[in-house]
Amino acid sequence: MKLEGKIAAITGGTAGLGRGIAEAFLAEGARVALFARNPEKGASVVEELGGSEKALFVAGDVMNQFDVERFIDKVIETFGTIDILVNNAGGAGDLQPMHMLSDEAFDEAMKWNVYSTFWATRRALPTLLEKGEGRVINMSSMEGKHGKPVFTAYTAAKHAVNGLTKSLAREVGEAGITVNSICPGLVVTDIIKNNGPATAKAMGMEFDEMINMFAQEAAIKRPNTVEEVAAVALLLASKEGAGITGAAISVDGGTAQY
Repeated sequence: MKLEGKIAAITGGTAGLGRGIAEAFLAEGARVALFARNPEKGASVVEELGGSEKALFVAGDVMNQFDVERFIDKVIETFGTIDILVNNAGGAGDLQPMHMLSDEAFDEAMKWNVYSTFWATRRALPTLLEKGEGRVINMSSMEGKHGKPVFTAYTAAKHAVNGLTKSLAREVGEAGITVNSICPGLVVTDIIKNNGPATAKAMGMEFDEMINMFAQEAAIKRPNTVEEVAAVALLLASKEGAGITGAAISVDGGTAQY
């Protein structure tokens, strides 16, 4: 029970990596608060995770500052505090060659990935600082370490997430707060299955071809799993992870190798 009594807030927490992290935290004794857009799905996931004693769902749009701040406020109001913040929500958005990328698409990538992380973290920090301990875990990507054609906006955003992580870790380290990012490689979640065909088309290939190409970039020659990413999040959230901060940790099967 590595997280017994801890309160974890997770954006994008009802599916994919967010859901997997929530399950890993619950299994170690935490209570979780989940933030996503679909109220019906959110209510269903809360029941699947054990009901309102273990989980809270707040509906909202991670690209809306008011919604994100309302989520953090609701977590603190409901549970009395917050111990762990997982900024998991994010995505690639519109994939175009850079000369065809609109201002709106670039701005969306920044809001979805960077501003959402900034808004949630800024709102949670006063509580963490007052407690004198806490964990902030930001979901980046292997695109936060290297580039990929047509992923210009997403790559820029995830590099920014890693930069925010490193700077904040220096800022709050003496206050007992660790700040890290996780950089997954390919994980075939439902959102990848739903949005992947459009991504593949933007890259000029079929979906299965794209998945195989990404898998072959890794040393392990396969996609990572949700459980592999969640295990790293659990380490960073636990007492055993207290000595890790300012890190951008790859869980990409050896794709970036740094």
